[in-house]
Amino acid sequence: MNKTLPSVPVCNIIGVNIAAINISRAVLYVNDYLEKLSGEYICISNVHTTVMSYDNPNYRVIQNKAVLALPDGNPLSVICRSRGFKETERIAGPDFMHKLFILSIKRGYSHFFYGSSPETLEKLRSRLSERYPGLKIAGMFSPPFCEMSPEEDKIITDNINSFRADIIWVGLGAPKQEIWMSHHRGKLHGLMIGVGAGFDYFAGNIKRAPAWMQACSLEWLYRLCQEPKRLFKRYLYTNTKFLWLLVKDKFGHGD
Repeated sequence: MNKTLPSVPVCNIIGVNIAAINISRAVLYVNDYLEKLSGEYICISNVHTTVMSYDNPNYRVIQNKAVLALPDGNPLSVICRSRGFKETERIAGPDFMHKLFILSIKRGYSHFFYGSSPETLEKLRSRLSERYPGLKIAGMFSPPFCEMSPEEDKIITDNINSFRADIIWVGLGAPKQEIWMSHHRGKLHGLMIGVGAGFDYFAGNIKRAPAWMQACSLEWLYRLCQEPKRLFKRYLYTNTKFLWLLVKDKFGHGD
């Protein structure tokens, strides 16, 4: 895509170029360059997606082609700061959504929500309308779980474009949402942002950890208690491998 966008500092963590910025700068970046960002995508990256990127070169390319791979999860932001990027902060998906909703009410930006179930989207619309009066919700769509044909995908793409949303939130879960955004890069008229469980948070299906747990880097534990069957194996594998890869990288490169 022939666009000139200003670069942001990045910290390469086991192959993934993590944007070494804070949430205020990330929101300002979107606000200042939203028109140029149309058709591009932002990843909300964490330990899980970073380890997946290490394991899968194709997925790593997708992460690194994002205009921003934001550091969701304290381990990524801590590593960035330890390597000299002192302003880096954790940028959690729901926090980024909240900031952009507030900005959008002031600037008139409109939003499209792609993903999740029809029931969750209906709850999401209702709760967002209550919490953010004046927020422009251009449209919502719950895609089928089965793989779509190119013809079906084009119909959906054209339909999303017909709403002319400024920001397209994609809630399919990793790695599906990043793969989907990469496939639709340049095809959709709007900035795509993959937010994982963000839809469920704002719909009220799941709750975020208390502020003190977030501050102590324990939000992962709170989520594990909510969904132990789904998350236990993920956390055990990815967290352990992430630490091992960091040690290997440190001693392998003499840092």
